[in-house]
Amino acid sequence: MSLEISVRHFVKLVNAFFTLSLFLSANTQATENFTNKLQGDLGIFANVSSSPINGVSNSASLLPYGYFNYGRVFTRIDTIGVKTLPLGHGHLELVGRIKYDGFQTTDNTQLRGINNRQNSAPVGLGTFQLTPLGGLFLYALYDANQSRGGIYEATYVAKIALRKMNVYPQIGVEHYSTDYNLYYYGVSAAESVASGYAAYTPTTVTNRMLSSMFEIKISGGWLANFYLKRKWLGTAITESPLVRTQFEDSGFAALVYRFQ
Repeated sequence: MSLEISVRHFVKLVNAFFTLSLFLSANTQATENFTNKLQGDLGIFANVSSSPINGVSNSASLLPYGYFNYGRVFTRIDTIGVKTLPLGHGHLELVGRIKYDGFQTTDNTQLRGINNRQNSAPVGLGTFQLTPLGGLFLYALYDANQSRGGIYEATYVAKIALRKMNVYPQIGVEHYSTDYNLYYYGVSAAESVASGYAAYTPTTVTNRMLSSMFEIKISGGWLANFYLKRKWLGTAITESPLVRTQFEDSGFAALVYRFQ
């Protein structure tokens, strides 16, 4: 993959996002109201996630949890960023994401002959639109690490308020560019010879996602959060000889304190 192709792809990604930004800007309702004060949730969470790759076991980890604003800076669990210009019911954001999509093949007998895949480093643009009908997250990201591919994501979130619990059902789609898909799920000619897997060159793919967050009030500012997510993988991924399943599942349990 040439640098010229990577740059051209990133330019297309940015142009697409700014087209959407101009559309939202036509009815901008967000206001500047930033304070240098921590507002939101901070704590710790236990995360479990599955991998669709042959021989790669489920992962479990204990990590710090952050979903808060501090002035223009924000965190949304795996996404960090800075709010810039008002945009619709939110702001245009500069974002980066922590994404554990890489895998090691050294001690994996099922992937002998396949090269290691490094975790991606997605950076780009985003927005959170908090509307009267619910929340909408939009991201257009570029992997600054090995794949040099694009990740596009749209997620709608609703809120159901119960007595001592809020439920946040979510539905979304995620689109991977050819470059991203090729790096993580493709099999090169050299890898095919070394591993015995058939060579595979995937195209773009769109994955569907369904998830829900359960927010339970404990006492004072303390909350317990539980999250479950299922991702249905597109055929360009499931047809890869490296992939063993049609789903990717994840979830976590968190104990957090809410700063007002």
